[in-house]
Amino acid sequence: MLGSVTDAEDIMQEAWIRWQLNRTKVEFPKAFLSSIVTRLCIDRLRSARVQREKYMGIWLPEPFITEQVNDVEDNAELAESLSFAFLTMLECLSPTERAIFLLREVFNYDYADIAKTVGKSIANCRQIARRARQHLFQNKHENKQNHSLSIQKKEKIVEQFLTSWNQGNLHQLVALMAEDITFWSDGGGQVKAAQKPLHSCQKVARFLIALRRSPLVTKFSSQIVQINGQPGILNTVEGTPQSIFSFHLETEKISAIFAVVNPEKLKAIEQR
Repeated sequence: MLGSVTDAEDIMQEAWIRWQLNRTKVEFPKAFLSSIVTRLCIDRLRSARVQREKYMGIWLPEPFITEQVNDVEDNAELAESLSFAFLTMLECLSPTERAIFLLREVFNYDYADIAKTVGKSIANCRQIARRARQHLFQNKHENKQNHSLSIQKKEKIVEQFLTSWNQGNLHQLVALMAEDITFWSDGGGQVKAAQKPLHSCQKVARFLIALRRSPLVTKFSSQIVQINGQPGILNTVEGTPQSIFSFHLETEKISAIFAVVNPEKLKAIEQR
């Protein structure tokens, strides 16, 4: 719902407090808890939207490291719902649209329960869910999902990307990318980052090669980790997270790269 580890932890804490105060009076715990969490998230998103309108440059979700590959393989659909591509495209939805869409499409709630949770009629929830799907899949790269690629296959492609990047191999980087690839970079105004997305495999590959040759990046230590349920790259300098690369793949080609360099969004990883 929130695209932020810190905000999600705050919501869970608030929901736990409300549960402790009401648990003896609650007849259906699951319904109570899902309603509380959803409504708290909607309220938080409404205030977050104002902040994100003032955000410097591109806003991307806050990355987090997921534990084991097998954990996400057991539920590929849930893993996709945590991916950067999915969380980023959710930004086009209003808070209520997002809640209804996720409850229906990811958690398989029926419309009667969703209606009770968000305080709207069943018919209205159906209409909102349909409108949300239309918003989400109106753009080309958002409509292509990579469910058919296994985690192992994705990880192999990311490994090839990292090897090519380390070697400064422009030709191989281009070969791994879709022609219309997009590179997104979130610095939050705190560190240098591209203010607008980069497009096309040649531009993105040349930018990455130039980045790799910069004095700061030569000090990088890079490793492949599971970021938001998908194989990604964690770059550190003297043990401190400097950036996270997350990837969206289509037909075995990298169609989007999401680079988070905002130090505020890397704190959760630094504390691990």
